[in-house]
Order: sequence, then C-alpha cells, then structure tokens
Amino acid sequence: MKYAAAVTLSTLASLFSSGISYADNPLTVVAFGGASQEAQRQVFFKPYEQRSGIRISEQSYNGGLSDVKTMIENNNVRWDVIQMEDPDLISGCKKGYFEPINWSRLGGQQQFLPSAVSRCGVGHIVWSTVLSYDKQRFPAGPSGWSDFWDTQRFPGNRGMRQGPRGNLEYALMADGVPPEKVYVYLETKTGQDRAFAKLDQLKPYIKWWKSGSQPPQWLENGEVAMTTAYNGRITNANKAGNDFRIVWDEQMFSVDSWAIISGSPNRSAAMDFIAFASSPEVSARYPTLMPYGVTNREAIKAIPPQIAANLPTHPDNTVRVLREDSQFWIDHQEQLGKRFERWLNL
Repeated sequence: MKYAAAVTLSTLASLFSSGISYADNPLTVVAFGGASQEAQRQVFFKPYEQRSGIRISEQSYNGGLSDVKTMIENNNVRWDVIQMEDPDLISGCKKGYFEPINWSRLGGQQQFLPSAVSRCGVGHIVWSTVLSYDKQRFPAGPSGWSDFWDTQRFPGNRGMRQGPRGNLEYALMADGVPPEKVYVYLETKTGQDRAFAKLDQLKPYIKWWKSGSQPPQWLENGEVAMTTAYNGRITNANKAGNDFRIVWDEQMFSVDSWAIISGSPNRSAAMDFIAFASSPEVSARYPTLMPYGVTNREAIKAIPPQIAANLPTHPDNTVRVLREDSQFWIDHQEQLGKRFERWLNL
C-alpha cells in the first residue's frame, strides 16, 4: 500500500510540474452526457484544469465508433480522450483507432482490477445489470436467477431488456450453470438451445424494457414483480424513498474505459488526464455522486462504507459474478439477435 501511494503521488507530481499550459490547445474529453458527465465534471474535469492549467473542452456522444472512424479516416482528429463501452473499445483497438496505454504512467497494471486492464483502455467505471425487486412486495425476496424464473413462489410479471444480450446468460444461470461456465455453454448450439428453452418457460410473464428508466418505474407502479435493471438506476430510485433491493449474486458486470484516440493532437496531456482521473484519491470521489464502481484497487478501499455497499465492486457483492464477455457478443450478436427476434415473434 505504501508503494502504491508513493507511485501515485510521484505520478501526479510529474503531471503538473512541467509548467506547460494548453490554454490555447484544450484537451477534448468525450463522454455520455447527463448526470454521469456532470459528476465527471465535478470530480475530474474541473480539478484537472485547476491543477494542470490545461483547459478541458467537453463533448458528449451516444457511443459507437462511427465518429472516431470518420475523424481518423479523414485525418482530422479533434477529440483526445473518450469514454468507451467495452465492445467498442475491443473493436476499435483491433482497428487501430486508439493509442496503446502507457501503464507505467498509472503506476502499473497491478494497481487496477484485472477487468479494467486492456491494451487500449483504462477502466473508468464498473456497472452491472442486476436482479431487482420491491422489498414491500416480497419481504423474503429472491436470491438469484432461479427465483426470477419461479413464478409460483414469486408471482407477477418480470421485466427484461429486449434482446438476447444478458438474457441468455441469466437463463443459463437460472438453469443451474455457474457463472464461470456460462460462456462455455453459450459458445455451443446446445448451450444456446438450452438458454432459449429456459426463456420459453418465462416468456408469458415478460415485459420487455428498452430504456434504463423503465425498470424502476415498473417496480414502483407494480407492473412487474421483479426486473433486470442497471444497478445505478435502482440506487438512484431508492433516493426518492423506494425500497427496491438488488440481488448482487450472479450480477453481470461490464466496464467503461478511458481511451485516447489515435492521432490525438494532445496525446501526452491525454495520458496525464487519464492518470489523474484514475488515481486513488481522485477516482474514489466519483461513486459519491454516481453509484458506479471504480477500478483502482486503493480507490475501492477508500470509498465510504455506506456508499461502497451499493456498488458492484464491494467485496460482499462480488462472490459469484459474471463478467460480460464482450468479445462473445461481438462474434455472436448478429446470429443470436436474429434468432431472438424469431423467438420473440413466435
């Protein structure tokens, strides 16, 4: 721990000792907007400007690689740092859209959760899709996906995001497959058949959601008895007085990362910003505003206990978890998406 702190302080000191000002050449950081970017502004953007003298120009986007691809192909890269979802980061890295990360400038890969480490990205947040229910409706609530399928003990509709991604994984876990074996099964036609057969059992009770705001709304108005949901949406809904519970066992989690676009005009400053935002003392502040986990090991320890308990990264919440396999979905999304649409319309 002493070594980690020393590395972090040394790294941060080097960022701001050069005396270089980029006031006329701002660092452009691109994220997903909304409340999450407002939190990033307070925790990362403004403090970095104050400490470095580098002005940050914020942009927002809806994800995907189309804008990045166009900039690179036209040799007109205007963005520097970008928040990327896992599948886009993997695809973009293979295509050369992102700069390799210099992990020595972050204190080494060992400072971070393994799921946050990749060639082209530094994990920014950990978010999960979880099983959620209203405690007032089920005082002795469900404990996992097998209970989600049990409409006798827990009567009522189920909310699920429309599409195969996630739902096939939950179906296999509900059928007894341990998290570490889920993608072993899904790689085979037998495993895919098994997942769809399990979904058949629940199909009459499913209400399909398309927006992350719908699951907590449906729990509140009683449209569903339990639902899949983004963990942050449930935590925020409880701030309004609800008593929605999260079943962390068998949660499926993913990571959003910071990446540097190839050809960035401010590559060194971009790496400096990522090092600053990923340091323990800075990144630990983010969950106090947004209920997502962070990836720096020392930052995880520094989060206040009452906040940490509602994050995907809390030790009590990570006993049996499934890391979403983005490469699997890159390879199989088209095939399984078509099969899901056929199944949905049967």
